Amino acid sequence: MELDFPKRPFRTHGGAAVPHRKNTWSTPSAEMPPPPWVVLPMQQHIGAPCVPTVKKGDQVFVGTVVGDSEAYVSAPVHASVSGKVEDITEIMLPGGQMTKAVVIRSDGNMEPDPGIHPPAAVTKKEELAQAARAAGLVGLGGAGFPAHVKLNTPEGTNIDTLLVNAAECEPYVTSDHREALENGKNVLEGIYKVKEILGVERVIIAVEDNKPDVIQKLKEIADNKERDPKDQVRVLALRSRYPQGAEKVLVQACTGRKVPEGKLPADVGCLVMNIGSVSFLASYLRTGMPLTKKRVTVDGSAVRDPKNVIVPVGTPIRDLIAFCGGYKETPKKLLMGGPMMGLALVSDELPILKQNNAILAFAQGDALLREPTACIRCGRCVAACPMGLMPTKLEEAAEAGDGEKLRSLHVMTCMECGCCAYSCPAGRRLVQAIRMGKSLVKKEGGKK
Repeated sequence: MELDFPKRPFRTHGGAAVPHRKNTWSTPSAEMPPPPWVVLPMQQHIGAPCVPTVKKGDQVFVGTVVGDSEAYVSAPVHASVSGKVEDITEIMLPGGQMTKAVVIRSDGNMEPDPGIHPPAAVTKKEELAQAARAAGLVGLGGAGFPAHVKLNTPEGTNIDTLLVNAAECEPYVTSDHREALENGKNVLEGIYKVKEILGVERVIIAVEDNKPDVIQKLKEIADNKERDPKDQVRVLALRSRYPQGAEKVLVQACTGRKVPEGKLPADVGCLVMNIGSVSFLASYLRTGMPLTKKRVTVDGSAVRDPKNVIVPVGTPIRDLIAFCGGYKETPKKLLMGGPMMGLALVSDELPILKQNNAILAFAQGDALLREPTACIRCGRCVAACPMGLMPTKLEEAAEAGDGEKLRSLHVMTCMECGCCAYSCPAGRRLVQAIRMGKSLVKKEGGKK
């Protein structure tokens, strides 16, 4: 039976009306020249970290593999500049974990690896997954889940819907917005390749309705009857409400299906891919150049010249900020990602990662947090939670160290979107408490 395309999005629970502040949406992306050196962490994805495949003094080129792993849930790391390996060191990532890193001093030539060539004809699911792994592709809009794992769906899993995530609901961030406007045809090329190989019946490009230019651009390309007159790719305008771009929320808004606790979108017949990931996959199949650069939104009240920048992966953040005119005042808070789910950074010496979509630097007035007061039992956090959880109860259980209670309240279902804390009139640190609770449950599970 042929699947229908929804005329309007399905209703989802909760969320928050965060300010958009999309200051860089209309600014064409600028390409940054190679920095003096890059730092390439071996952990830029969910799963097993890579092991360096080069040593100090080695000559590398753009696209040379510098780190890899035999683990299935992992993705290789490639040199983003040509030059010599300066060092194999260890750095702390924004999340606090330590990992090895390859430091490359650039020769400024950006010479591509002579072994790079487009992959042979990719016509099967396994070949598509292999190509995504060889490209080092991970989810470019979030946690960095290796794309080959997502594309290599288990036998017996029926994927009937591809959801292309262009919602980009975080304030300030506009990197996906520019991808759609600047590389729309590439996006559609990637979509049709995935659709053809996986046998997907329908494709829905999900865009928030505060992006009319993106909706118009993608509709113009998607409605090309010459490509597929019977089964067109469709654009669905979602209401502008955070966190529409979260996978489980997106699946429900676009299909009406709910992803059960502990399950993935594939378990309800959906494959979710970020618009940048789909676009890059088409580029890799055409050129063979792996993932070595990333479009990043640079914004915030402490940045002199906010813009979207196409930057080599591994570029120190301070060099990226300098390319944007530097700081107009000393930043009091530096974020990797958006203000709702981004990670606070201790230094701008950290490098740009594959899954990094924004660097935000805020002056003191925008970085201040309210002092928390006692919970007034208003229930706004419960109303705002997209997963239907009870954040105040989770906070109490976390502070009490009650792992059993945390499990009964489904703490692991929380996606840490921050809607509860944003909606709390008492300024409670709900997300931090829930993170501690999840850590406690993981430790107890490890001991068992």
